[in-house]
Amino acid sequence: MITVYNHQHALHQGQFEMFRGQLVPCFEVPARADYVLQELQRRQFGTVQAPQDSGLAPIARIHSGRYLEFLASAWNEWVALDPANAARDALPSVWPVRSFRADVLPANFSARMGLFSYDAGTPLTSGTWAAAYAGAQCAVTAAQLVSGGARSAFALTRPPGHHAGADFFGGYCFLNNAAIAAQTLRDAGVAKVAVLDIDYHHGNGTQACFYDRADVFFASVHGDPHTEYPFYLGYADETGVGAGLGHNLNLPLPRGTGFARWREALALALQRIAHSGAQALVVSLGLDTFEGDPISGFQLRSEDYLRVGADLAAAGLPTVFVFEGGYAVEEVGTNAVNVLDGFAQDAA
Repeated sequence: MITVYNHQHALHQGQFEMFRGQLVPCFEVPARADYVLQELQRRQFGTVQAPQDSGLAPIARIHSGRYLEFLASAWNEWVALDPANAARDALPSVWPVRSFRADVLPANFSARMGLFSYDAGTPLTSGTWAAAYAGAQCAVTAAQLVSGGARSAFALTRPPGHHAGADFFGGYCFLNNAAIAAQTLRDAGVAKVAVLDIDYHHGNGTQACFYDRADVFFASVHGDPHTEYPFYLGYADETGVGAGLGHNLNLPLPRGTGFARWREALALALQRIAHSGAQALVVSLGLDTFEGDPISGFQLRSEDYLRVGADLAAAGLPTVFVFEGGYAVEEVGTNAVNVLDGFAQDAA
């Protein structure tokens, strides 16, 4: 399996985030990807390459123009407000909610930042755009490898992406790498693509990108949004709208769920993906389902991830893996590579 690695991911390194009412050091740190890369190298698992730069076009197939313009210019605008901001991350502080207008683009920077975000836990830094852009290119390159005939490829990048929508960021995510990979597969001629999100947190951004479409089936196994982030999407009754009706599957599970019950939900998701007629699969690979994760609540163990990989391989679909969550940093490399290893062994 080829790994497409974002060598620029460490340019995005937030200082603080708002978490459960407190300003705390960021959980989403560069070491997350570093540990995965080290484990890939230690186990001599496949080859690692840099992404090809395909420009903004494949990113703009998912994200709106005004949103991309904001992300690309936001840091310079932030520093222009006050030179001292160069030492401070930018966090949003005001948001439009029900009955507020979102069609007008405010001139005020804080207002625009709030327009394009939904939480105060996703700091924007001097290197955010460069890191996120390079990460999106990893997703595009991995999808191109698979559409070109590879059985699988792994986009190893951060910041993650599955919480980002067409015109909003949050949940540590700015560009939706899984959605970009899925769209790249579609644009390469794959008639029906499935996105399977196995992160602890529901992939609200990915769902929003494809909710009214029949050509991309979205399935997610995640913590119950009654109690778990992102709270406002991820319920079982969300099945799609319009042409997308029946093409969205949410399988929320309670905090404390162990591997046996979680695996049953995965089997149901894969069954529905098979019935959807998907010809390729994108996996949002979150490892925050691990029992030792500091901000999540499932009970998977490291050895379980080998079986997860085997189950995914048994679907028999060309597969793009996209790195998402996982905040037990020292274990995230082992857990991620276990999924890939289980997949490769079963696929062989």
